[in-house]
Amino acid sequence: MSERILRNARIVTADDCFVGTVRIRDGLVSEVASGASTCLGAEDMEGDFLMPGLVELHTDNLEKHMLPRPGVHWDPYSATVVHDAQCASAGITTVLDAVMIGSRDQESVRARMQETAITSMERCRDDGVLRVDHLLHLRCEVAAADILSVFERHIDRADLKLISVMDHTAGQRQWRDLAKYRQYMERNGRYTDESFREMLAAQREGHEEWAAGHRCTVVKAARARAIPVASHDDTEIEHVIEASGEGITMSEFPTTVDAAAAARAAGMEIIMGAPNLVRGGSHSGNVSAAELAERGLLDILSSDYVPTSLLMSVFELHHSLGWPLPRAVASVSRTPARAVGLFDRGEIAAGHRADLIRVRPRERNGVVMSTWVKGARVA
Repeated sequence: MSERILRNARIVTADDCFVGTVRIRDGLVSEVASGASTCLGAEDMEGDFLMPGLVELHTDNLEKHMLPRPGVHWDPYSATVVHDAQCASAGITTVLDAVMIGSRDQESVRARMQETAITSMERCRDDGVLRVDHLLHLRCEVAAADILSVFERHIDRADLKLISVMDHTAGQRQWRDLAKYRQYMERNGRYTDESFREMLAAQREGHEEWAAGHRCTVVKAARARAIPVASHDDTEIEHVIEASGEGITMSEFPTTVDAAAAARAAGMEIIMGAPNLVRGGSHSGNVSAAELAERGLLDILSSDYVPTSLLMSVFELHHSLGWPLPRAVASVSRTPARAVGLFDRGEIAAGHRADLIRVRPRERNGVVMSTWVKGARVA
């Protein structure tokens, strides 16, 4: 039997925050007690926060390590290990790595990385070199001709915990503003006006031919296996009505207040990007996460492309928007865990996994000092 005791911590539980002690036995929290402790062998947290490990449902961070510069494809095994270490140091103890499948351009970065990312994660997991718990989120680009061939290879994976349906056709959803879309697409190279128009025409053609049928197939297969599904970039109320009618339970990154309000009325969980909240707005000109939080239209935050933004968003919600700390912490731990059926983690409570982080407050933010997964320190 292994045991660890953490004392003199400001413990953030699902509904309270108090100074106390957490006892860990065989990878699980065995006791949470308030008040001072002089237990021999206990580790002194020196008044730092003790929070549940963060649960990330959607991160593209692995892509940045696999493609550190335009045209530079890095060793996928090394990229995966570094991505994992970055998650651990950011306090993320469970991460659903978001892998986009389906591509309009078979020579694109994501088209070439989709299988490589999944295979590399498997190798690293089998080799025991990962620090945190990695699961899979399949991002399904329904307007791509090849989506179903890739989807069918992975639909029955044991580590698949979330599927999202997306349509990034320019002119709708996230990319209603074509000027913003062009700016985003030209980050690695310029388009002529003619080539840009040709690309838009090709996207519309693919959308009309493939999107509806592929979306129906993906959602039906996910529901048959009880895998949660998120609808990505809902913009119009009609998008939410469609998703709710399909049995989709999450609205991931809604782009307007109207869509988020419709998702709330439909009983869907609302996910927004933590970078949006921390930066004070969306990089693509859509609704701000802060506005949705103020309106009571925010349930879960995702680090998206900056792992450290997840913890930063907790303190932003708490200090700037007045959320009680347990509620802010739940948006990046308990709520996302439950949304994908992980009921054994996400809060500090007896019987739950001892996935914990020690956080030292600094001004209006916090620094991760230690991370534990199943009671073992990993960062």
